[in-house]
Amino acid sequence: MSDFPKMVYWKNMEAVMVKLVLIRHGESAANFSNTYTGWSDVPLTPLGVHQAHDAGQALAKLALPFSHVHTSVLKRAIQTAYVVQDEIGQNWLPITKSWRLNERHYGALRGLNKDKTRELFGKAQVARWRRGFCARPPLLAQPRRSRAYQSFPVTIIPRGESLKDAERRLIPYWLDEIAPRLLAGENQLVVAHGSTLRALIKYLEQISDTGIDRVEVANAQPIIYTLDAQLNILAKDILTVS
Repeated sequence: MSDFPKMVYWKNMEAVMVKLVLIRHGESAANFSNTYTGWSDVPLTPLGVHQAHDAGQALAKLALPFSHVHTSVLKRAIQTAYVVQDEIGQNWLPITKSWRLNERHYGALRGLNKDKTRELFGKAQVARWRRGFCARPPLLAQPRRSRAYQSFPVTIIPRGESLKDAERRLIPYWLDEIAPRLLAGENQLVVAHGSTLRALIKYLEQISDTGIDRVEVANAQPIIYTLDAQLNILAKDILTVS
């Protein structure tokens, strides 16, 4: 199980329901080339942009009013968030970009083709790195710090991360920035990455360390949680987007 306890939030006795929507970015250039990306900053492909529009259009049909958008500092997620905001007609919403929502850092695997790594390291080992909770990929010799992170301590820059490591940096953002707004009855939109959304889903749904390897998050398929006043999950829906 996660190291983080499932938090119990007390607001009042009213039966309040609030929506949390999670969206993974559309197809990126690295998705297309089947390479590891992590904190590398790659754009959406034309298909990825189309997927983002489709996701936004599907979400627009629900007419959900949001109060805030949360995304990473990586352009594939930011581009997706902007497109979705445009499609739902809520461009004016405040948006927070946080490194804590970045994709997990794939260390020395960054830029390598995934099929090639299966040849080099074996399918079982690659499966542990990609789908397991605790396994770290081969680490970089030194962390690489771009301008996007110059205002932060160098210690935030990983040399490589397991999904557990990504969860550790993600959950404080949930507790400090997303959960309080939900508790105030404000719908929240999170546009991020496959691994960080898997980590958040693991925490929200209390999925075991071994069970999380079966959880997939598709590109640009909105996941909609309906939560009660204590942020317990009442319903989960996934919008199928063509």
